[in-house]
Amino acid sequence: MKNIKFLFAALALLFVSTFASAQVKDWKEKNDFHKIMSTTFHPAEEGNLAPIKSKIDEMQAKAIAFQKSEIPVDVVNKKEVKKNLKELVKGTKALNKKIKANASDEFIKTELTSLHDVFHKIVGLCNAEDEHAH
Repeated sequence: MKNIKFLFAALALLFVSTFASAQVKDWKEKNDFHKIMSTTFHPAEEGNLAPIKSKIDEMQAKAIAFQKSEIPVDVVNKKEVKKNLKELVKGTKALNKKIKANASDEFIKTELTSLHDVFHKIVGLCNAEDEHAH
């Protein structure tokens, strides 16, 4: 009887953890922001800033949508996620202004790298097991 109870508890725990992990992975606005970050950051690493210069408005819109979206229930530290989402939006807006004012490529690359770091922090806060693959 103990074995059946243990097996049932283990299966229930597996189901709950799988469901919770899926919720964070299915966070549409997080995934949408990740796509725009990926398509701008990686070319910038190679010295190609054309994608970020042409997509900064879209990145800003995705950051705002990400901030306004509902944080999945399985995210434990919602306060810290909200703080970092606010930083992500603020940084994206600032980068947008600087790009429109013809900031130097080095400045753009530095600021985009900072935004990428903030995004990684958010992903880490969402779920330690949430893979961030580009």
